[in-house]
Amino acid sequence: MSLLDLVLLLLVLLLGAALFLRRRGEEQAGREARELLEAAKEEAREALEAARKEARDILEAARQEAKALREEAEARAKALRQEVEAELKRRSEAQEAEAKRRLQEAEERLKAEREELHAERGRLRSLQEELKEERERLKAEREELRREGERLAKRAEALDARAARLEEAEAELVRKEEALKAEARALEERLKEVERKLYEVAGLTPEEARRLILERLDQELEEEKAQKVRAALEKARLEAKREAQKILAQAMQRQASETAAQLAVTVVPIPSDAMKGRIIGREGRNIRAFEALTGVDLIIDDTPDAVLLSSFNPVRREIARMALEELLKDGRIHPSRIEEVVEKAKQEMKTFIYERGEEAALEAGVVGLKPGLIQLLGRLHFRSSYGQNVLKHSVQVAHLAGIMAAELGLDAALARRAGLLHDIGKSVDREVEGSHVEIGIALARRFGEPKEVVDAIAHHHDPDNAETLYAVLVAAADALSAARPGARRESLEEYLQRLEALERIALSFPGVETAFAVQAGREVRVIVKPEKISDAKATLLAREIAGRIEKEMNYPGQVQVTVVRETRAVEYAR
Repeated sequence: MSLLDLVLLLLVLLLGAALFLRRRGEEQAGREARELLEAAKEEAREALEAARKEARDILEAARQEAKALREEAEARAKALRQEVEAELKRRSEAQEAEAKRRLQEAEERLKAEREELHAERGRLRSLQEELKEERERLKAEREELRREGERLAKRAEALDARAARLEEAEAELVRKEEALKAEARALEERLKEVERKLYEVAGLTPEEARRLILERLDQELEEEKAQKVRAALEKARLEAKREAQKILAQAMQRQASETAAQLAVTVVPIPSDAMKGRIIGREGRNIRAFEALTGVDLIIDDTPDAVLLSSFNPVRREIARMALEELLKDGRIHPSRIEEVVEKAKQEMKTFIYERGEEAALEAGVVGLKPGLIQLLGRLHFRSSYGQNVLKHSVQVAHLAGIMAAELGLDAALARRAGLLHDIGKSVDREVEGSHVEIGIALARRFGEPKEVVDAIAHHHDPDNAETLYAVLVAAADALSAARPGARRESLEEYLQRLEALERIALSFPGVETAFAVQAGREVRVIVKPEKISDAKATLLAREIAGRIEKEMNYPGQVQVTVVRETRAVEYAR
Protein backbone atom coordinates (compact mmCIF):
# COMPACT_ATOMS: atom_id res chain seq x y z
CA MET A 1 0.00 0.00 0.00
CA SER A 2 1.39 3.37 -0.95
CA LEU A 3 1.79 6.41 1.22
CA LEU A 4 -1.02 8.24 -0.49
CA ASP A 5 -3.41 5.41 0.21
CA LEU A 6 -2.40 5.54 3.87
CA VAL A 7 -3.07 9.25 3.98
CA LEU A 8 -6.52 8.78 2.48
CA LEU A 9 -7.21 6.01 4.94
CA LEU A 10 -6.22 8.20 7.87
CA LEU A 11 -8.48 10.98 6.63
CA VAL A 12 -11.36 8.55 6.43
CA LEU A 13 -10.63 7.39 9.95
CA LEU A 14 -10.50 10.97 11.18
CA LEU A 15 -13.86 11.69 9.65
CA GLY A 16 -15.29 8.55 11.21
CA ALA A 17 -13.86 9.45 14.59
CA ALA A 18 -15.30 12.91 14.33
CA LEU A 19 -18.75 11.49 13.70
CA PHE A 20 -18.32 9.05 16.56
CA LEU A 21 -17.32 11.73 18.98
CA ARG A 22 -20.34 13.81 18.00
CA ARG A 23 -22.55 10.95 19.15
CA ARG A 24 -20.77 10.57 22.52
CA GLY A 25 -21.17 14.04 23.58
CA GLU A 26 -19.87 17.36 22.98
CA GLU A 27 -17.20 17.52 25.61
CA GLN A 28 -15.89 14.05 25.52
CA ALA A 29 -16.29 13.95 21.89
CA GLY A 30 -14.61 17.28 21.48
CA ARG A 31 -11.72 16.34 23.65
CA GLU A 32 -11.20 13.01 22.11
CA ALA A 33 -11.73 14.46 18.71
CA ARG A 34 -9.14 17.15 19.29
CA GLU A 35 -6.70 14.59 20.52
CA LEU A 36 -7.39 12.34 17.63
CA LEU A 37 -7.32 15.29 15.30
CA GLU A 38 -3.95 16.42 16.60
CA ALA A 39 -2.63 12.92 16.38
CA ALA A 40 -4.03 12.52 12.88
CA LYS A 41 -2.54 15.87 11.77
CA GLU A 42 0.83 14.89 13.09
CA GLU A 43 0.70 11.51 11.38
CA ALA A 44 -0.57 13.14 8.20
CA ARG A 45 2.25 15.69 8.27
CA GLU A 46 4.83 12.99 8.75
CA ALA A 47 3.28 10.85 6.04
CA LEU A 48 3.20 13.86 3.67
CA GLU A 49 6.85 14.61 4.29
CA ALA A 50 7.76 10.99 3.72
CA ALA A 51 5.66 10.92 0.55
CA ARG A 52 7.32 14.09 -0.76
CA LYS A 53 10.79 12.69 -0.10
CA GLU A 54 9.93 9.39 -1.73
CA ALA A 55 8.51 11.26 -4.80
CA ARG A 56 11.69 13.34 -5.10
CA ASP A 57 13.83 10.21 -4.92
CA ILE A 58 11.69 8.48 -7.58
CA LEU A 59 11.82 11.56 -9.86
CA GLU A 60 15.61 11.82 -9.56
CA ALA A 61 16.02 8.11 -10.26
CA ALA A 62 13.74 8.44 -13.30
CA ARG A 63 15.77 11.39 -14.59
CA GLN A 64 19.05 9.49 -14.21
CA GLU A 65 17.60 6.44 -15.93
CA ALA A 66 16.18 8.60 -18.81
CA LYS A 67 19.56 10.31 -19.25
CA ALA A 68 21.33 6.98 -19.38
CA LEU A 69 18.78 5.64 -21.88
CA ARG A 70 19.17 8.80 -24.03
CA GLU A 71 22.96 8.52 -24.07
CA GLU A 72 22.73 4.84 -24.91
CA ALA A 73 20.25 5.56 -27.72
CA GLU A 74 22.47 8.29 -29.14
CA ALA A 75 25.48 6.01 -29.07
CA ARG A 76 23.52 3.24 -30.80
CA ALA A 77 22.16 5.72 -33.42
CA LYS A 78 25.66 7.07 -34.11
CA ALA A 79 27.05 3.61 -34.53
CA LEU A 80 24.13 2.62 -36.78
CA ARG A 81 24.60 5.81 -38.87
CA GLN A 82 28.29 5.05 -39.30
CA GLU A 83 27.47 1.51 -40.37
CA VAL A 84 24.82 2.77 -42.82
CA GLU A 85 27.18 5.40 -44.28
CA ALA A 86 29.95 2.85 -44.70
CA GLU A 87 27.52 0.46 -46.38
CA LEU A 88 26.18 3.21 -48.63
CA LYS A 89 29.71 4.27 -49.53
CA ARG A 90 30.64 0.71 -50.46
CA ARG A 91 27.44 0.36 -52.50
CA SER A 92 27.87 3.79 -54.28
CA GLU A 93 31.44 2.94 -55.29
CA ALA A 94 30.29 -0.36 -56.72
CA GLN A 95 27.31 1.25 -58.45
CA GLU A 96 29.50 4.06 -59.83
CA ALA A 97 31.94 1.56 -61.31
CA GLU A 98 29.05 -0.43 -62.74
CA ALA A 99 27.46 2.77 -64.13
CA LYS A 100 30.74 3.82 -65.73
CA ARG A 101 31.11 0.43 -67.29
CA ARG A 102 27.54 0.50 -68.59
CA LEU A 103 27.94 4.10 -69.80
CA GLN A 104 31.09 3.18 -71.72
CA GLU A 105 29.31 0.21 -73.25
CA ALA A 106 26.32 2.44 -74.14
CA GLU A 107 28.61 5.06 -75.70
CA GLU A 108 30.32 2.40 -77.79
CA ARG A 109 26.97 1.02 -78.90
CA LEU A 110 25.71 4.57 -79.61
CA LYS A 111 28.82 5.36 -81.64
CA ALA A 112 28.39 2.20 -83.69
CA GLU A 113 24.68 2.90 -84.18
CA ARG A 114 25.47 6.53 -85.13
CA GLU A 115 27.96 5.38 -87.77
CA GLU A 116 25.41 2.92 -89.11
CA LEU A 117 22.75 5.67 -89.07
CA HIS A 118 25.11 8.08 -90.89
CA ALA A 119 25.80 5.47 -93.55
CA GLU A 120 22.09 4.69 -93.81
CA ARG A 121 21.31 8.42 -94.06
CA GLY A 122 23.81 8.76 -96.90
CA ARG A 123 22.20 5.85 -98.70
CA LEU A 124 18.76 7.35 -98.11
CA ARG A 125 19.95 10.75 -99.37
CA SER A 126 21.31 9.21 -102.55
CA LEU A 127 18.08 7.28 -102.99
CA GLN A 128 16.08 10.48 -102.42
CA GLU A 129 18.16 12.31 -105.03
CA GLU A 130 17.62 9.50 -107.51
CA LEU A 131 13.92 9.42 -106.67
CA LYS A 132 13.70 13.22 -107.02
CA GLU A 133 15.42 13.12 -110.42
CA GLU A 134 13.16 10.30 -111.57
CA ARG A 135 10.11 12.19 -110.26
CA GLU A 136 11.16 15.35 -112.09
CA ARG A 137 11.72 13.41 -115.29
CA LEU A 138 8.32 11.70 -114.98
CA LYS A 139 6.70 15.04 -114.15
CA ALA A 140 8.27 16.65 -117.20
CA GLU A 141 7.20 13.75 -119.43
CA ARG A 142 3.70 13.82 -117.97
CA GLU A 143 3.48 17.58 -118.48
CA GLU A 144 4.75 17.23 -122.02
CA LEU A 145 2.19 14.50 -122.76
CA ARG A 146 -0.57 16.61 -121.28
CA ARG A 147 0.43 19.62 -123.33
CA GLU A 148 0.72 17.49 -126.42
CA GLY A 149 -2.81 16.20 -125.80
CA GLU A 150 -4.14 19.69 -125.20
CA ARG A 151 -2.35 20.95 -128.29
CA LEU A 152 -3.81 18.15 -130.42
CA ALA A 153 -7.27 18.73 -128.98
CA LYS A 154 -7.05 22.46 -129.61
CA ARG A 155 -5.72 21.87 -133.11
CA ALA A 156 -8.61 19.49 -133.82
CA GLU A 157 -11.09 22.03 -132.49
CA ALA A 158 -9.44 24.75 -134.53
CA LEU A 159 -9.57 22.62 -137.69
CA ASP A 160 -13.24 21.83 -137.10
CA ALA A 161 -14.03 25.49 -136.48
CA ARG A 162 -11.98 26.54 -139.51
CA ALA A 163 -13.77 23.98 -141.71
CA ALA A 164 -17.12 25.25 -140.46
CA ARG A 165 -16.06 28.85 -141.10
CA LEU A 166 -14.84 27.94 -144.57
CA GLU A 167 -18.16 26.30 -145.38
CA GLU A 168 -20.03 29.32 -144.05
CA ALA A 169 -17.72 31.66 -145.96
CA GLU A 170 -18.20 29.64 -149.16
CA ALA A 171 -21.95 29.75 -148.78
CA GLU A 172 -21.75 33.48 -147.99
CA LEU A 173 -19.63 34.05 -151.12
CA VAL A 174 -22.14 32.20 -153.25
CA ARG A 175 -24.95 34.29 -151.82
CA LYS A 176 -22.98 37.49 -152.31
CA GLU A 177 -22.13 36.50 -155.88
CA GLU A 178 -25.79 35.91 -156.65
CA ALA A 179 -26.69 39.19 -154.93
CA LEU A 180 -24.02 41.07 -156.90
CA LYS A 181 -25.24 39.58 -160.17
CA ALA A 182 -28.80 40.57 -159.31
CA GLU A 183 -27.62 44.10 -158.35
CA ALA A 184 -25.64 44.35 -161.60
CA ARG A 185 -28.69 43.39 -163.65
CA ALA A 186 -30.84 45.85 -161.69
CA LEU A 187 -28.26 48.59 -162.23
CA GLU A 188 -28.14 47.92 -165.96
CA GLU A 189 -31.91 48.07 -166.22
CA ARG A 190 -32.00 51.18 -164.09
CA LEU A 191 -29.28 52.81 -166.17
CA LYS A 192 -31.15 52.09 -169.37
CA GLU A 193 -34.34 53.44 -167.84
CA VAL A 194 -32.58 56.60 -166.68
CA GLU A 195 -30.99 57.13 -170.09
CA ARG A 196 -34.31 56.72 -171.82
CA LYS A 197 -36.03 59.16 -169.46
CA LEU A 198 -33.22 61.68 -169.76
CA TYR A 199 -33.35 61.52 -173.52
CA GLU A 200 -37.10 61.93 -173.47
CA VAL A 201 -37.52 64.59 -170.76
CA ALA A 202 -34.34 66.68 -170.77
CA GLY A 203 -33.36 66.34 -174.34
CA LEU A 204 -29.72 65.98 -173.25
CA THR A 205 -26.96 64.67 -175.40
CA PRO A 206 -25.66 61.18 -174.65
CA GLU A 207 -22.40 62.61 -173.30
CA GLU A 208 -24.19 64.93 -170.86
CA ALA A 209 -26.59 62.23 -169.77
CA ARG A 210 -23.70 59.79 -169.29
CA ARG A 211 -21.84 62.34 -167.19
CA LEU A 212 -24.85 62.96 -164.91
CA ILE A 213 -25.47 59.26 -164.53
CA LEU A 214 -21.84 58.57 -163.68
CA GLU A 215 -21.79 61.31 -161.05
CA ARG A 216 -24.88 59.93 -159.38
CA LEU A 217 -23.51 56.40 -159.66
CA ASP A 218 -20.20 57.49 -158.13
CA GLN A 219 -22.03 58.91 -155.12
CA GLU A 220 -24.04 55.74 -154.69
CA LEU A 221 -20.96 53.55 -155.15
CA GLU A 222 -18.96 55.67 -152.66
CA GLU A 223 -21.60 55.12 -150.02
CA GLU A 224 -21.86 51.43 -150.86
CA LYS A 225 -18.06 51.09 -150.87
CA ALA A 226 -17.79 52.63 -147.41
CA GLN A 227 -20.46 50.28 -146.11
CA LYS A 228 -18.75 47.24 -147.64
CA VAL A 229 -15.34 48.33 -146.30
CA ARG A 230 -16.86 48.76 -142.89
CA ALA A 231 -18.44 45.30 -143.01
CA ALA A 232 -15.22 43.75 -144.33
CA LEU A 233 -13.15 45.42 -141.62
CA GLU A 234 -15.53 44.24 -138.94
CA LYS A 235 -15.38 40.69 -140.28
CA ALA A 236 -11.59 40.80 -140.55
CA ARG A 237 -11.34 42.16 -137.02
CA LEU A 238 -13.46 39.34 -135.66
CA GLU A 239 -11.45 36.72 -137.57
CA ALA A 240 -8.16 38.20 -136.43
CA LYS A 241 -9.36 38.33 -132.84
CA ARG A 242 -10.31 34.64 -132.89
CA GLU A 243 -6.96 33.64 -134.38
CA ALA A 244 -4.94 35.86 -132.06
CA GLN A 245 -6.66 34.53 -128.96
CA LYS A 246 -5.21 31.09 -129.67
CA ILE A 247 -1.63 32.33 -129.32
CA LEU A 248 -1.41 35.75 -127.66
CA ALA A 249 -4.47 36.46 -125.52
CA GLN A 250 -4.09 33.42 -123.29
CA ALA A 251 -0.37 34.08 -122.86
CA MET A 252 -0.87 37.75 -121.97
CA GLN A 253 -3.66 36.99 -119.48
CA ARG A 254 -1.41 34.63 -117.57
CA GLN A 255 1.15 37.31 -116.96
CA ALA A 256 0.28 39.76 -114.20
CA SER A 257 3.44 39.61 -112.11
CA GLU A 258 4.55 42.68 -110.26
CA THR A 259 7.40 44.81 -111.49
CA ALA A 260 9.93 46.49 -109.28
CA ALA A 261 12.09 49.51 -109.86
CA GLN A 262 15.48 49.42 -108.18
CA LEU A 263 16.45 52.78 -106.71
CA ALA A 264 19.95 54.08 -106.09
CA VAL A 265 19.40 54.71 -102.35
CA THR A 266 18.51 52.31 -99.52
CA VAL A 267 17.26 53.56 -96.15
CA VAL A 268 18.47 51.56 -93.13
CA PRO A 269 16.68 52.21 -89.80
CA ILE A 270 18.81 52.52 -86.65
CA PRO A 271 17.76 52.12 -82.99
CA SER A 272 18.55 55.74 -82.08
CA ASP A 273 20.47 58.78 -83.25
CA ALA A 274 23.18 57.98 -80.70
CA MET A 275 24.15 55.03 -82.90
CA LYS A 276 25.27 57.42 -85.66
CA GLY A 277 28.34 58.41 -83.67
CA ARG A 278 29.33 54.76 -83.23
CA ILE A 279 28.88 54.14 -86.95
CA ILE A 280 31.17 57.10 -87.76
CA GLY A 281 33.77 56.01 -85.19
CA ARG A 282 36.73 57.86 -83.80
CA GLU A 283 37.89 60.40 -86.39
CA GLY A 284 35.64 58.66 -88.94
CA ARG A 285 37.63 55.41 -89.11
CA ASN A 286 34.55 53.15 -88.98
CA ILE A 287 32.69 54.86 -91.83
CA ARG A 288 35.85 55.00 -93.96
CA ALA A 289 36.48 51.28 -93.43
CA PHE A 290 32.83 50.47 -94.25
CA GLU A 291 32.82 52.51 -97.48
CA ALA A 292 36.20 51.11 -98.57
CA LEU A 293 35.11 47.48 -98.04
CA THR A 294 31.63 47.76 -99.61
CA GLY A 295 32.13 50.39 -102.32
CA VAL A 296 28.94 52.12 -101.11
CA ASP A 297 28.54 55.68 -99.83
CA LEU A 298 27.20 55.76 -96.27
CA ILE A 299 25.25 59.00 -95.81
CA ILE A 300 24.62 60.11 -92.22
CA ASP A 301 22.57 63.30 -92.05
CA ASP A 302 19.79 64.79 -89.92
CA THR A 303 17.27 62.12 -90.91
CA PRO A 304 15.92 60.81 -87.57
CA ASP A 305 16.60 57.14 -86.75
CA ALA A 306 17.90 56.29 -90.24
CA VAL A 307 21.03 56.32 -92.41
CA LEU A 308 21.27 56.12 -96.20
CA LEU A 309 23.26 53.78 -98.47
CA SER A 310 23.93 55.21 -101.93
CA SER A 311 25.31 53.24 -104.90
CA PHE A 312 24.38 52.64 -108.53
CA ASN A 313 25.16 48.93 -108.07
CA PRO A 314 22.21 47.22 -106.34
CA VAL A 315 24.29 44.16 -105.37
CA ARG A 316 26.84 46.26 -103.52
CA ARG A 317 24.03 48.24 -101.92
CA GLU A 318 22.30 45.07 -100.71
CA ILE A 319 25.59 43.67 -99.28
CA ALA A 320 26.15 46.96 -97.46
CA ARG A 321 22.60 46.88 -96.07
CA MET A 322 23.01 43.32 -94.77
CA ALA A 323 26.39 44.15 -93.20
CA LEU A 324 25.14 47.35 -91.56
CA GLU A 325 22.09 45.63 -90.09
CA GLU A 326 24.31 42.90 -88.66
CA LEU A 327 26.63 45.50 -87.12
CA LEU A 328 23.69 47.38 -85.61
CA LYS A 329 22.28 44.16 -84.18
CA ASP A 330 25.63 43.07 -82.70
CA GLY A 331 26.62 46.53 -81.41
CA ARG A 332 30.38 45.94 -81.89
CA ILE A 333 31.49 48.41 -84.59
CA HIS A 334 35.19 48.69 -85.37
CA PRO A 335 37.26 48.18 -88.55
CA SER A 336 38.17 44.52 -87.97
CA ARG A 337 34.58 43.64 -87.08
CA ILE A 338 33.33 45.55 -90.14
CA GLU A 339 35.68 43.56 -92.40
CA GLU A 340 34.44 40.29 -90.91
CA VAL A 341 30.76 41.20 -91.26
CA VAL A 342 31.16 42.49 -94.84
CA GLU A 343 32.90 39.26 -95.89
CA LYS A 344 30.09 37.25 -94.29
CA ALA A 345 27.48 39.38 -96.10
CA LYS A 346 29.25 38.77 -99.43
CA GLN A 347 29.08 35.01 -98.91
CA GLU A 348 25.41 35.25 -97.94
CA MET A 349 24.76 37.36 -101.04
CA LYS A 350 26.26 34.64 -103.27
CA THR A 351 23.92 32.12 -101.71
CA PHE A 352 20.98 34.53 -102.07
CA ILE A 353 21.74 35.16 -105.75
CA TYR A 354 22.02 31.43 -106.47
CA GLU A 355 18.68 30.79 -104.72
CA ARG A 356 17.00 33.53 -106.78
CA GLY A 357 18.38 31.92 -109.96
CA GLU A 358 17.10 28.50 -108.91
CA GLU A 359 13.66 29.93 -108.08
CA ALA A 360 13.47 31.70 -111.46
CA ALA A 361 14.45 28.54 -113.34
CA LEU A 362 11.90 26.52 -111.38
CA GLU A 363 9.17 29.11 -111.97
CA ALA A 364 9.94 29.19 -115.69
CA GLY A 365 10.01 25.38 -115.92
CA VAL A 366 13.61 25.24 -117.16
CA VAL A 367 15.82 22.36 -115.97
CA GLY A 368 19.41 21.34 -116.57
CA LEU A 369 21.04 24.76 -116.18
CA LYS A 370 24.65 24.71 -115.02
CA PRO A 371 25.46 26.28 -111.61
CA GLY A 372 27.44 29.12 -113.18
CA LEU A 373 24.53 30.01 -115.43
CA ILE A 374 22.11 29.87 -112.48
CA GLN A 375 24.40 32.27 -110.57
CA LEU A 376 24.37 34.71 -113.51
CA LEU A 377 20.61 34.34 -113.79
CA GLY A 378 20.18 35.22 -110.10
CA ARG A 379 22.16 38.44 -110.60
CA LEU A 380 19.32 39.67 -112.83
CA HIS A 381 17.25 40.00 -109.62
CA PHE A 382 19.19 43.21 -108.96
CA ARG A 383 19.05 44.46 -112.56
CA SER A 384 16.31 46.69 -113.94
CA SER A 385 15.56 48.03 -117.40
CA TYR A 386 13.28 51.08 -117.78
CA GLY A 387 11.90 50.36 -114.30
CA GLN A 388 11.18 46.69 -115.10
CA ASN A 389 12.93 43.95 -113.10
CA VAL A 390 14.96 41.94 -115.63
CA LEU A 391 14.62 38.59 -113.80
CA LYS A 392 10.82 38.93 -113.61
CA HIS A 393 10.84 40.02 -117.24
CA SER A 394 12.92 36.96 -118.25
CA VAL A 395 10.58 34.56 -116.44
CA GLN A 396 7.61 36.24 -118.10
CA VAL A 397 9.22 35.99 -121.54
CA ALA A 398 9.91 32.29 -120.88
CA HIS A 399 6.23 31.64 -120.08
CA LEU A 400 5.01 33.56 -123.13
CA ALA A 401 7.49 31.88 -125.49
CA GLY A 402 6.60 28.45 -124.12
CA ILE A 403 2.86 29.05 -124.56
CA MET A 404 3.27 30.27 -128.14
CA ALA A 405 5.65 27.40 -129.00
CA ALA A 406 3.15 24.86 -127.67
CA GLU A 407 0.39 26.43 -129.76
CA LEU A 408 2.59 26.25 -132.87
CA GLY A 409 3.69 22.65 -132.28
CA LEU A 410 7.31 23.50 -131.38
CA ASP A 411 9.44 22.42 -128.39
CA ALA A 412 7.94 24.39 -125.50
CA ALA A 413 10.77 23.51 -123.09
CA LEU A 414 13.39 24.79 -125.51
CA ALA A 415 11.38 27.97 -126.09
CA ARG A 416 11.14 28.57 -122.33
CA ARG A 417 14.89 28.04 -122.00
CA ALA A 418 15.60 30.56 -124.76
CA GLY A 419 13.15 33.07 -123.26
CA LEU A 420 14.65 32.75 -119.79
CA LEU A 421 18.22 33.29 -121.03
CA HIS A 422 17.59 35.93 -123.72
CA ASP A 423 18.82 38.79 -121.46
CA ILE A 424 21.51 36.83 -119.56
CA GLY A 425 24.15 39.27 -120.85
CA LYS A 426 22.65 42.04 -118.68
CA SER A 427 23.88 40.23 -115.55
CA VAL A 428 27.51 41.27 -116.25
CA ASP A 429 27.18 44.06 -118.82
CA ARG A 430 28.37 46.58 -116.22
CA GLU A 431 31.62 44.65 -115.65
CA VAL A 432 32.31 43.38 -119.21
CA GLU A 433 32.73 45.43 -122.36
CA GLY A 434 30.13 45.00 -125.11
CA SER A 435 26.37 44.96 -125.53
CA HIS A 436 24.24 42.57 -123.52
CA VAL A 437 23.51 40.63 -126.73
CA GLU A 438 27.21 40.00 -127.45
CA ILE A 439 27.90 39.14 -123.82
CA GLY A 440 24.87 36.80 -123.74
CA ILE A 441 26.03 34.97 -126.87
CA ALA A 442 29.49 34.43 -125.36
CA LEU A 443 28.04 33.18 -122.06
CA ALA A 444 25.59 30.80 -123.77
CA ARG A 445 28.36 29.28 -125.89
CA ARG A 446 30.69 28.99 -122.88
CA PHE A 447 28.07 27.01 -120.93
CA GLY A 448 27.19 24.81 -123.92
CA GLU A 449 23.65 25.99 -124.58
CA PRO A 450 21.84 24.73 -127.73
CA LYS A 451 22.15 26.67 -130.96
CA GLU A 452 18.47 27.64 -130.79
CA VAL A 453 19.08 29.39 -127.46
CA VAL A 454 22.17 31.15 -128.83
CA ASP A 455 20.20 32.25 -131.91
CA ALA A 456 17.36 33.59 -129.72
CA ILE A 457 19.82 35.58 -127.61
CA ALA A 458 21.52 36.96 -130.73
CA HIS A 459 18.35 38.03 -132.59
CA HIS A 460 15.70 38.77 -129.96
CA HIS A 461 15.91 42.44 -131.05
CA ASP A 462 16.04 41.77 -134.84
CA PRO A 463 14.03 38.59 -135.54
CA ASP A 464 14.17 39.25 -139.28
CA ASN A 465 17.74 37.90 -139.36
CA ALA A 466 17.01 34.91 -137.12
CA GLU A 467 17.81 31.38 -138.25
CA THR A 468 15.23 29.57 -136.08
CA LEU A 469 11.61 30.13 -135.14
CA TYR A 470 12.53 30.22 -131.44
CA ALA A 471 14.25 33.59 -131.90
CA VAL A 472 11.07 34.97 -133.47
CA LEU A 473 8.97 33.65 -130.57
CA VAL A 474 11.36 35.10 -128.00
CA ALA A 475 11.32 38.47 -129.79
CA ALA A 476 7.50 38.47 -129.77
CA ALA A 477 7.38 37.45 -126.09
CA ASP A 478 9.97 40.12 -125.26
CA ALA A 479 7.86 42.78 -126.96
CA LEU A 480 4.69 41.58 -125.18
CA SER A 481 6.33 41.64 -121.76
CA ALA A 482 7.94 45.05 -122.27
CA ALA A 483 4.86 46.66 -123.81
CA ARG A 484 2.43 45.33 -121.22
CA PRO A 485 0.68 48.24 -119.41
CA GLY A 486 2.54 49.03 -116.24
CA ALA A 487 5.65 47.05 -117.17
CA ARG A 488 7.82 50.09 -117.83
CA ARG A 489 7.70 53.55 -116.40
CA GLU A 490 7.92 56.75 -118.39
CA SER A 491 8.45 60.30 -117.24
CA LEU A 492 5.55 62.72 -116.84
CA GLU A 493 6.89 64.90 -119.65
CA GLU A 494 7.06 61.99 -122.12
CA TYR A 495 3.58 60.89 -121.06
CA LEU A 496 2.07 64.35 -121.69
CA GLN A 497 3.89 64.65 -125.03
CA ARG A 498 2.43 61.32 -126.14
CA LEU A 499 -1.11 62.40 -125.23
CA GLU A 500 -0.69 65.72 -127.08
CA ALA A 501 0.67 63.92 -130.16
CA LEU A 502 -2.36 61.60 -130.23
CA GLU A 503 -4.79 64.53 -130.13
CA ARG A 504 -2.76 66.46 -132.72
CA ILE A 505 -2.81 63.57 -135.21
CA ALA A 506 -6.57 63.13 -134.81
CA LEU A 507 -7.24 66.86 -135.30
CA SER A 508 -5.19 66.97 -138.52
CA PHE A 509 -7.88 65.13 -140.51
CA PRO A 510 -10.64 67.10 -142.28
CA GLY A 511 -14.10 66.88 -140.80
CA VAL A 512 -12.83 66.39 -137.21
CA GLU A 513 -14.35 68.83 -134.75
CA THR A 514 -12.35 67.88 -131.63
CA ALA A 515 -10.34 64.96 -130.20
CA PHE A 516 -9.52 63.75 -126.68
CA ALA A 517 -6.83 61.29 -125.52
CA VAL A 518 -8.42 59.31 -122.66
CA GLN A 519 -7.64 56.23 -120.54
CA ALA A 520 -3.99 57.20 -120.04
CA GLY A 521 -3.39 57.34 -123.79
CA ARG A 522 -4.98 53.96 -124.53
CA GLU A 523 -7.89 55.53 -126.45
CA VAL A 524 -8.39 58.53 -128.73
CA ARG A 525 -12.00 59.75 -128.85
CA VAL A 526 -12.66 61.73 -132.06
CA ILE A 527 -15.77 63.93 -132.45
CA VAL A 528 -16.57 64.59 -136.14
CA LYS A 529 -18.88 67.06 -137.87
CA PRO A 530 -21.98 65.08 -138.94
CA GLU A 531 -22.60 67.20 -142.06
CA LYS A 532 -19.12 66.34 -143.41
CA ILE A 533 -18.54 62.76 -142.19
CA SER A 534 -21.21 60.12 -142.76
CA ASP A 535 -21.60 56.92 -140.74
CA ALA A 536 -19.89 54.91 -143.46
CA LYS A 537 -16.97 57.34 -143.78
CA ALA A 538 -16.48 57.30 -139.99
CA THR A 539 -15.12 53.76 -140.31
CA LEU A 540 -12.60 54.85 -142.97
CA LEU A 541 -11.60 57.85 -140.82
CA ALA A 542 -10.93 55.64 -137.77
CA ARG A 543 -8.77 53.35 -139.91
CA GLU A 544 -6.79 56.27 -141.36
CA ILE A 545 -6.18 57.80 -137.92
CA ALA A 546 -5.02 54.42 -136.52
CA GLY A 547 -2.64 53.96 -139.47
CA ARG A 548 -1.19 57.42 -138.95
CA ILE A 549 -0.62 56.74 -135.26
CA GLU A 550 1.11 53.43 -136.04
CA LYS A 551 3.36 55.15 -138.55
CA GLU A 552 4.38 58.23 -136.58
CA MET A 553 4.36 57.26 -132.90
CA ASN A 554 5.98 54.82 -130.45
CA TYR A 555 3.73 53.63 -127.62
CA PRO A 556 3.27 50.59 -125.36
CA GLY A 557 0.38 48.20 -126.01
CA GLN A 558 -2.36 49.44 -128.34
CA VAL A 559 -4.34 52.63 -128.90
CA GLN A 560 -8.06 52.45 -129.58
CA VAL A 561 -9.47 55.03 -132.03
CA THR A 562 -13.17 55.78 -131.46
CA VAL A 563 -14.96 58.07 -133.94
CA VAL A 564 -18.18 59.60 -132.61
CA ARG A 565 -20.73 61.10 -135.02
CA GLU A 566 -23.95 62.52 -133.69
CA THR A 567 -26.64 64.85 -134.99
CA ARG A 568 -28.37 67.25 -132.60
CA ALA A 569 -31.54 69.19 -133.18
CA VAL A 570 -31.96 72.19 -130.86
CA GLU A 571 -35.02 74.43 -130.71
CA TYR A 572 -36.21 76.95 -128.15
CA ALA A 573 -39.78 77.49 -127.00
CA ARG A 574 -40.30 81.23 -126.49
